[in-house]
Parts: sequence; C-alpha cells; structure tokens
Amino acid sequence: MTIYQEANIMVNISDAAAVKSKEILTAEGKDGWGFRFFTSGSSCCGPSYGIDIVESAVEGDETLEKDGVKFFVDATTLESLQGMEIHFVDEGDKQG
Repeated sequence: MTIYQEANIMVNISDAAAVKSKEILTAEGKDGWGFRFFTSGSSCCGPSYGIDIVESAVEGDETLEKDGVKFFVDATTLESLQGMEIHFVDEGDKQG
C-alpha cells in the first residue's frame, strides 16, 4: 500500500487499485498515462468524485504513484481525500 503524505495530507492506494488501474490503461492502449481524481460536485451527503484517464497532470495537480501507475489529484480534492484509501473491489457484479 502506498501512502502519499505531504503537508499532513495522507492518501492510501491499495495494491488491488494499482493492479486494476494498470490493466485498464493497458486495455485502453494508454500505457504511461494515469488517472485524475477530481471533485465533481457536492450534496447533503458530501462531495462527489470523478475520475478520468489522462495523459498528464493538470497544472497544480499532485502526482501519486503506485507500482508504476500515476494518479493525479488537484489540491482541493487531495485535501478532501485526507485519510481515505483508493481501492478496487470485485464482488461479482459489483466492481469499482
């Protein structure tokens, strides 16, 4: 498990998330690219997050890396992910 820690902000990326991320990038023909996490809105239940496959970080993004896979996160989203884990779950018809 990778722990990203800068300015007291900690985010974990699980081994399963890194493996599946690499598989997705390869299947899409996007080897060397990464995933960008961002806040896509907010409701009474808290923030909603989005994820895109991108070639490189956007100005101001932080870059996290796990097993050769890059994850880009803007500063606002990174702060809201404090203490969370980015993970992949495969439970039959429930994946993500």
